[in-house]
Amino acid sequence: MMAAPYPIQTLVIAGGGTAGWMTAAALAHHFAGTPLTIRLVESADIGTIGVGEATIPTIRSFYQSLGMDDARVIRATQGTAKLGICFSGWRQPGHDFIHPFAGYGEDFGEIAFAQVLARLAAEGAPQTLEHYSLGLQLARAGKFAFAPNPSPFGGAYFDWALHLDAGLFAAHLRRFAESLGVERIDARIEDVQTDAETGFVSTLRLDGGREVAGDLFIDCTGFQALLIGKTLGAGYESYADWLFCDRALAVQSAAIPEKVDAGFSPGIAALNARDVGAPYTLVTAREAGWTWRIPLQHRTGNGYVYSSRHTDDETALKTLTGVIPDKLLMVPRPLRFTPGRRADAWVKNVVAIGLSSGFLEPLESTSIALIQTGIEKLKQLFPRSDFHPSLTAEYNDMSKREFERVRDFLILHYWASQRDEAFWADCRRVDLPDTLSHKIELYRSRGHFVRYRWEMFHPQSWLAIYDGFGIAPDTCDPAAERLNRADIDAALKQMRDYISTTVAKAPTHAAFIQWCQQQEKAA
Repeated sequence: MMAAPYPIQTLVIAGGGTAGWMTAAALAHHFAGTPLTIRLVESADIGTIGVGEATIPTIRSFYQSLGMDDARVIRATQGTAKLGICFSGWRQPGHDFIHPFAGYGEDFGEIAFAQVLARLAAEGAPQTLEHYSLGLQLARAGKFAFAPNPSPFGGAYFDWALHLDAGLFAAHLRRFAESLGVERIDARIEDVQTDAETGFVSTLRLDGGREVAGDLFIDCTGFQALLIGKTLGAGYESYADWLFCDRALAVQSAAIPEKVDAGFSPGIAALNARDVGAPYTLVTAREAGWTWRIPLQHRTGNGYVYSSRHTDDETALKTLTGVIPDKLLMVPRPLRFTPGRRADAWVKNVVAIGLSSGFLEPLESTSIALIQTGIEKLKQLFPRSDFHPSLTAEYNDMSKREFERVRDFLILHYWASQRDEAFWADCRRVDLPDTLSHKIELYRSRGHFVRYRWEMFHPQSWLAIYDGFGIAPDTCDPAAERLNRADIDAALKQMRDYISTTVAKAPTHAAFIQWCQQQEKAA
């Protein structure tokens, strides 16, 4: 008779950085008060990739679940607010649009707002979608305010994320995790030992001769994938047939110069503080890819993601440095990658989280979000000593579907572009995955959005991208045609007036950052 499975006693995280310390902090908090021992092995001599400084709103729910508030994390990470992403030149040169973390307009009962706009467009009265999103208009104006609660209508609701220094964020989470008992071991992993009978990872051999044993291992070793890939042989599924960008350059530059700013709250208007730039990530289409610009309090993050099939490294370097107006603080750091994912993110007793599980370019700031969802899935399916195969299968299925749905969202950005350069023309010629073709066809035919479980981007995000690239439905919901036109016009004017008035009264983004800094003094 087999012994009954027992709880996991020792969990070992291989690798630190954002992925390792997010995992350590979340699991230490989740299993606080249990006998679970958590150890994290990282070497201070090994740097991290450090290109992921933009997030999506889920990051706020992550650190809030650990008892951290927004102001505290902004102070700890030299962070700024992010209301969305501005796509400059993506549709065509000279055109830009914003993908906000926000709603648009207000549904007319059971009739979706987008369907009403589709009806008006058919009648020769097209509307500018951007005018019906408070979060988007705040971003355009360089303003920041907390969303009204309760929201007077859907377009007045918005969420927000952070731009942050990933190194400072990892250090902040490390302090938190260690306060909960996580043991950090500063060492290099020289070898990974497996059990001869089961094939499970048994111990990590470290420099200096130490060995660290565990029941469950989390692979946060980045592109090395030391445990999941090199040791257990998990395959890798490439997305390079659809996503051509395979290289990047990342560089930090000086922050924007200081100037006096307007106040976020009484008493702050007189402060002389740094203008931390617009509350959005700027991504600009280039000849063979795109550049990013991310404002932090103490510096600016810049980078160029490009296709080696359409340009060379020297030209890419000149392109990047030629568009950065600030003083560079370092030599641009090169990065090579293959877009895709592990065939299985959980093999035997190893779970891959972060770059070891796969990589999708940072266009929509999904890297940290995928770390977070990996952790959440592991918490839901945390095994016992028998590592029941149903748990592993469910985790791998959810991971596969989530990666594929993010992949499809990214492909849409390239396929929909109308730019003339060879890179963009090649992007338009790809054979789309059936899952993406299905979504596009349903939207074009009747403005319908497909929703799936474990999908990071919801209909409002798809609407922002469709509209930004000029993709519109051919017809609308027939029910929209019964609405009274005068009632529609009156409602739309009321929405626009509310948004413009609110934006005009809102404080600046820089004033919000000043307010966050003051919370430390008030605490």
